[in-house]
Amino acid sequence: MRLQDKLDAMREDFENGRLPLVPTRDQLETMQRATQMLIDSERADYALAAGDKAPEFTLQDAAGSSVSSRALLERGPLVTTFYRGIWCPYCNYDLQALEEVRPEIEARGASLVAISPQTPANSRKSRRDNKLDFAILSDPGATVAAEFGLRFSLPDDLIEVYRQFGADLATVNDDPSGVLPMPARYVIGTDGVIAYAEVNPDYTRRPDPSELLPVLERLRASFSA
Repeated sequence: MRLQDKLDAMREDFENGRLPLVPTRDQLETMQRATQMLIDSERADYALAAGDKAPEFTLQDAAGSSVSSRALLERGPLVTTFYRGIWCPYCNYDLQALEEVRPEIEARGASLVAISPQTPANSRKSRRDNKLDFAILSDPGATVAAEFGLRFSLPDDLIEVYRQFGADLATVNDDPSGVLPMPARYVIGTDGVIAYAEVNPDYTRRPDPSELLPVLERLRASFSA
């Protein structure tokens, strides 16, 4: 089953009360309204796109070690995915789907990292719970996400809904600002130029990781030409 099919099924189950967490009508309306507001703001149109130069970054992984994009790009292309956090089930499905294709990504000479504003402790839990074998990097305050044009502020009523669901973002991220990245996926070439970009203000919509493979093939072909 493709990733989006899984996400669509989960969304339908959630909205129709078929999951252990059953939202109220008001909670659903708050979530849907916030998503539509972000879509209508057209913020995704201002995020970095294919052909743009990617910002360099150095962030801590789940073990507290520094990971540099420059060092990774010296080894080959870099697949970077921005996600909301361990508390987001759509993000967890996304990470699991990326793990499934990770061997194919690495076979094409690329590295894979995920970036989230959550704390390293939550990144460790995310790696463990999702059985991931790639790095999750902590981006405090979504600072790197902002450099990619992805950071936005959640409305207060949505922050409260997430808290009611057990996701206190101020604690998860060790940050009271209420900022998150729009989910996004990038392929960065060894020259630092973005070869592929997908940004969606609707967190329930994610591209299938298989879309990354032809991009990496093209990069490998152009490098060896």
